[in-house]
Amino acid sequence: MKHKGTPKFPQIEKQGSYGAFTQDGISPMIPQPFTINGLKPDTFRAQELERVFTRFLQLVDPTRDPVEQDCGTSETPHRAAKAWLNQWAAGYNQDPMEIMKVVEDGAEGYHSSVCVEEIEVYSHCEHHLAPIIGKALVAYIPNGKILGLSKLNRLVDVYARRLQVQERLTTQIADALDAGLEPHGVAVFIRARHLCMESRGVRQNSVTSTQAFKGVFAEGLKDNPYEMEMRLFMERCASLKA
Repeated sequence: MKHKGTPKFPQIEKQGSYGAFTQDGISPMIPQPFTINGLKPDTFRAQELERVFTRFLQLVDPTRDPVEQDCGTSETPHRAAKAWLNQWAAGYNQDPMEIMKVVEDGAEGYHSSVCVEEIEVYSHCEHHLAPIIGKALVAYIPNGKILGLSKLNRLVDVYARRLQVQERLTTQIADALDAGLEPHGVAVFIRARHLCMESRGVRQNSVTSTQAFKGVFAEGLKDNPYEMEMRLFMERCASLKA
């Protein structure tokens, strides 16, 4: 549905020489020396989200006031806003490259694959805001640089805690790892359940699998010096459960 007229945006007061504000909101990962309607950006966003969730509850159940003191939803707008800003959409405020603090030459000649399995994936579908719940498997073959193992989990989490489609989530993780480490190869596999499909529409308890390959992992098995690593990765993918 198209909106008519020019949208009105809140009054912005610039208080410094860096940072950015666009009509889509505060640019993430940049220090923000701004106030919006006299409020700090995070405070403004929290208050706006509370207002949106209050209106949402009013429209879903017009028979009662959702913020009455004795109503079970009286604290829901505040709780929902906090959950979205601090958890479910927190990835927008994190720079994946800050996680990619590599150890130069830490591999010490290690050229086989490094693989972290059973990485929890909690995301939300950008089409219906419904949960995406699954597991990820991330592997790479070092080329002189290695990454702390917990950083692979954090990298998945940064991209998962944004509004996503599983296909894009998979490629974003692979692209970031490839850019940050410059390894011989990268492989990412995600298997997940989509509640937008399970709880509405066809209502099938199906599982979606996606994968992304970079470097030697994308070259196929024939005459590939890393054939063993690739076969091991595929075996692990087959055993991964959402």
